[in-house]
Amino acid sequence: MRIIVVGAGKLGYSIAELLSKEQFDVVVIDKDESQLEAAKNTLDVLTIAANGASPITMDDPDVRDADILIAVTASDEVNMVACVLAKKHGIKHTIARIRDMKFMSEAKEYLKQNFDIDLMLNPELITANEINRILMTPAALDVEDFAHGKIRLFETKIHRKSPLVGIPLKDIQLPKGVLAGMIFRDHRMIIPHGDDSFQSQDNAYFIGIPEEIEKFSQKLVRRDARKLHRVLIIGAGRAGRALAQQLDAQNVRVKVIDLDRERCQLMAGMLNNGIAVCGDGTDIDLLVEEDVAHADVVVCLTEDDKLNLMLALLARHLSSNKTKTVVRVSRNEYVELMEKVGVDIVLSARLLSASEVLAFARRGGVVSVSLLEGAKAEAVEVIVQEGAPVAGKKLMDVKLPRECLVCAYVRNGEAGIPNGHTVLMPGDSTILFIQTKYSQQVIKYFKGKE
Repeated sequence: MRIIVVGAGKLGYSIAELLSKEQFDVVVIDKDESQLEAAKNTLDVLTIAANGASPITMDDPDVRDADILIAVTASDEVNMVACVLAKKHGIKHTIARIRDMKFMSEAKEYLKQNFDIDLMLNPELITANEINRILMTPAALDVEDFAHGKIRLFETKIHRKSPLVGIPLKDIQLPKGVLAGMIFRDHRMIIPHGDDSFQSQDNAYFIGIPEEIEKFSQKLVRRDARKLHRVLIIGAGRAGRALAQQLDAQNVRVKVIDLDRERCQLMAGMLNNGIAVCGDGTDIDLLVEEDVAHADVVVCLTEDDKLNLMLALLARHLSSNKTKTVVRVSRNEYVELMEKVGVDIVLSARLLSASEVLAFARRGGVVSVSLLEGAKAEAVEVIVQEGAPVAGKKLMDVKLPRECLVCAYVRNGEAGIPNGHTVLMPGDSTILFIQTKYSQQVIKYFKGKE
């Protein structure tokens, strides 16, 4: 499958890197040759220095008749034009980065129908939605929903005083609709078995029926931290504004700090109960004055990764240990570093967007892909196809690779947690944990014969 990526910026590079690792035939286009250098020197891709929104470029033999075009330049208009031209030159599917929030909220269907866009990406909105989901589940490092909300993934940090520490899984009475699906320990993915146990500082992934996950998660939260009251957001860009509106609508007291007066005025007009403060988020006196010590969560959403890290550490220094810190990063390699120095939740906007692109590129029954632990593992929702190797057999007889776990399935709207005797049928929506490097090998077991 040939995939064209128009735009070799940070997002374009991340998408091209992920797709090339999946053995797709990737072509990266950018009119700025200097932007192409990183992709040319470090990725197994073809690079073309050209205008991605030009009919001449679209007629290039390496471009026309490709399977997918992904337009992720900094300009919404260029991305939309590239998608229109792509369809006219025989490219079957198109994806566009759309940064304008009004386009996403008021003209999404219009753009899909009239500009031939199959999937629209707004990294800032994706990030805001993800942070909101996590914050509304107090014990969570990550929360994902699958199968139209029938199945929920819940990630949490196992603390030293957790009642789960040191007890073999076979002796832990998890709720009937909850499965301990994966453990990340010292950067290693562990598919847990009955004799395994949770250790302090493990990242533990549970999956199951949302109502049961919700009840279970409450047992892992300090009593005084269960309800979110006050959130301080530093950075009133697109992601900051979207998150502040979402939290404000859920009756959370939101305070947003930004140096840009115009952004602050725009932010203030969007909030019913929250406030926007024009000032420097690195100013200790300002943070003390705005009562950072009593915030439940401090969210750092500036455009500078290093500044976000400094802000998070500053907020942690000025506040109590109960205050949670959340940081958005652009560079994926910073995720692990920030977690090591004490930031509670680190999200890569690029990885979140790349997950959606990867699910679209795989298709063939793959509904969604969530990249976990800096893309070392994946949670994948896949529809079992007619003639697939797993269809109609007990899971214990299928001999799936050890690097994956079938965590849950949905059949006729009913969710279930499988065991070795479970038989998956064509049409079942199935959720898997997979080590990323084995994903292509594993997904073949759920696809029909081509």
